[in-house]
Amino acid sequence: MKNKIRFRLLLYFSGSLLVFSLIIGLIFTSLFSRHNMNVHKAELEDRATNIARALGEFWVNSADQARGHGMAGQGAGYGAYLRFLDDIAMTDVWVVDRNLNQITRGRGQTSLGYNDLPPGAEAVIIESMEGKITFSENFGALMGEPSITVAAPITLLSGEIVGVVLLHEQIENIRSATRNGLAILLLSMVTAVIISFFITSALAERFTKPLGKMKAAAVRISGGDYTVKTDIAQDDEIGELATALDGMAEKLHAASNESSKLEKLRRDFVANISHELRTPVTVIRGSLEALCEGVVTESSMVEDYHRQMLTESVYLERLISDLLDLARLQNPDLTMEMSEVNLKDTAQDAVRSIRRVAEKKSVEVRLSYADEGFIVFGDYGRLRQILLILLDNAIKFSPVGGLVEVVLAKAQDKITLSIRDQGPGIMAEDLPYIFERFYKQRSETNKDGTGLGLAIAKQIADRHSADLKAANSPDAGCEFILSISSRSNGID
Repeated sequence: MKNKIRFRLLLYFSGSLLVFSLIIGLIFTSLFSRHNMNVHKAELEDRATNIARALGEFWVNSADQARGHGMAGQGAGYGAYLRFLDDIAMTDVWVVDRNLNQITRGRGQTSLGYNDLPPGAEAVIIESMEGKITFSENFGALMGEPSITVAAPITLLSGEIVGVVLLHEQIENIRSATRNGLAILLLSMVTAVIISFFITSALAERFTKPLGKMKAAAVRISGGDYTVKTDIAQDDEIGELATALDGMAEKLHAASNESSKLEKLRRDFVANISHELRTPVTVIRGSLEALCEGVVTESSMVEDYHRQMLTESVYLERLISDLLDLARLQNPDLTMEMSEVNLKDTAQDAVRSIRRVAEKKSVEVRLSYADEGFIVFGDYGRLRQILLILLDNAIKFSPVGGLVEVVLAKAQDKITLSIRDQGPGIMAEDLPYIFERFYKQRSETNKDGTGLGLAIAKQIADRHSADLKAANSPDAGCEFILSISSRSNGID
């Protein structure tokens, strides 16, 4: 289903609201009915008390007139007064005399005898004659339908009780008021449900819309599009989920780029290896075929072919050795023999070893330093290997009779070692790539290079948390600078 969550939210909210309305309706019905009955009883009691007080005063004022005109006159006066009270009280008003002989009713109704009362009604009147206000529902049979009756004593100023006032209220009138209240409550609930439905629909839309965006983003991510964004900014759990999804997409994008880069490096590596191996293997194979097929028979030429194969074999051995060395350095599990090393001693050792190579081109290698303390934390053999690679590279590109300067310097907690030559320098477009594998200048000077030396030097520098960079000198030549922490506590 397309909008399952939205539908469920509407269903759950509507169901909860209906159950809540039902519970509230039942509680309201019970409490309101009881309250309405109590209110009517209190009002009926108040009216009966006021009427009893008024009848007490009327009884005193009409006593003399009753003596002059007889009981008939008093009875006529009661009837007129009761009709008047019926109109004001808007209910039936009965008066019972003190002798319990006659019940006078208003609204032109005939008087009742005491014996005409239904069972149980007599006890209410007798209890009221004792000065109490009582309630009863036993007059329903006489009234024709269920009623509630309140009995209030008629008391004179002297405290004498001369009769009882009975006020009757039909229970249907009370229930009618209750039904009116329930109808208003029901109408309010229906209105609230309708309004809340639209509000819930809007809230559900606001809740499910971001989920739809995240679903679309997830589908695109699964399809390989890691640049997608949810564009959701909310300060809640949905916003946090959207942020996490965006973060995941960014990491996948970075991982994809890294994977593409690694794949390109792998392809380049295979291509470079194939290229580097093709020439010496071809030369060796061609020389062997010429020798085996007897194409070359002169001893001088056979010797030349042998020397050429030896040279190519040495190049292959060097290439394989450099590849293995680079692979070992790139292995994070490689353990290096770290200890305190005096970089000055390492530089002197490397310069001493490289001078034999430099003498073939009459190149001078000069080491200079202004301090004695060049202690670093590193692997002596690997640091010496860096210097030999850089020195060999400097001598290779130096002109005959040139100068290679090795300078050690110390500044605060850093030690720098720079190697300058007087060669042609490095082309500006080549500088960013000189530390990559198999990247080398295609020139006669560098024909026997493998393109791995600087890559190995860079790996060794990284394992020592050192910085190795290259730059062209302003006047001529190139300068390689190795910067390493003095007395470093470890490696990365």
